[in-house]
Amino acid sequence: MTRIYNNISDTIGSTPLVRVGKIIKSRATVLAKMEGFNPLASVKDRIGRSMIDAAEREGKITAGATIIEPTSGNTGIALAFVCAERDYKCILAMPESMSIER
Repeated sequence: MTRIYNNISDTIGSTPLVRVGKIIKSRATVLAKMEGFNPLASVKDRIGRSMIDAAEREGKITAGATIIEPTSGNTGIALAFVCAERDYKCILAMPESMSIER
């Protein structure tokens, strides 16, 4: 039966395991966790959701809060994604040490 989720962030982490026996010859069962199946195709989806979940659970953020995070990549994208869904304002700042292309 197909599972129906209440929101897109609930799908984060519901990634399948796939046997990779034809790639790696071994007596052990080797599995790959397909993190690319997350909504933003990144393992960082889990981190972004976990950070917001923990802050909510600990009472550190409440409705309408502003989240400020220094980041240069997928963690920031994941935070922005979860913040948008949960109506938090998200401000991402990239460290000056990062390349302009980043």
